[in-house]
Amino acid sequence: MYKTITVEVRKLKYFYGVLSILGLVIPYMQFVPWLGENGFNLSLLLSEAAANRISSFAWLDILASVVVLIGFILYEGRRVGVKYQWLPIVGTLTVGVSLGLPLFLLLREIRMEKMKER
Repeated sequence: MYKTITVEVRKLKYFYGVLSILGLVIPYMQFVPWLGENGFNLSLLLSEAAANRISSFAWLDILASVVVLIGFILYEGRRVGVKYQWLPIVGTLTVGVSLGLPLFLLLREIRMEKMKER
């Protein structure tokens, strides 16, 4: 039974690790070429992000998700004792929820596994 749980935890950590990498790479596949074409032009970035109602809808949804995720990271991270909980917060603010959430879940799973070993 314990061996089965260990294998499942390992698979889950691997899954979260892969999702973290994808959560970094996929959004930046669009952002890096945009930066190459436009440079770091914050006013253009904001104007294109709010170009129409559907763009505004998507960005407001992302903003709400970021606030919820950071709150979850702070609360759950303290509750469980996750080390380096600042990493997924920085990942969320620099890339997005696509990196921050799986990275936090990975760190949380590592912490929970260490707690079970005691």
